[in-house]
Amino acid sequence: MEISPAEWQVMRIAWTLQKVTSSQVIEILQRKKNWKPATVKTLLRRLVQKKALVTTKQGRYFIYQPCVQEQETMNLAADDLFSSMCEMHVGRTLAHVIEEHQLSKKDISNLQELLNKKALNAPDAVECNCVPGEEMHCE
Repeated sequence: MEISPAEWQVMRIAWTLQKVTSSQVIEILQRKKNWKPATVKTLLRRLVQKKALVTTKQGRYFIYQPCVQEQETMNLAADDLFSSMCEMHVGRTLAHVIEEHQLSKKDISNLQELLNKKALNAPDAVECNCVPGEEMHCE
């Protein structure tokens, strides 16, 4: 499932609140992004069509709930992104992400532990995977 950057904003709200009305999403995104109600309703409809959200009617309101797990969805999006880039650039891209984003001490400790385990079997260099069967010199 592909989720657009705008749809990610809606999903973050749904994941955080677990049950949310369109009015709540509209209010939050008007404050955060200054989006119009019609824009938010379109995004909610698309996410229901993609089966990322499910709706149930409660009185005169529709309640939206996420049907997909937050971490699993983020992992799939990251896997999709990284599978699209040259293997030689993955390390530098991960370093950029780590440098640019705030991490807790626990996150850093977990990453250090994971990197130490990966280092035991890591190759000296990662080969380019852009053109199969060809020796490439990506930089």
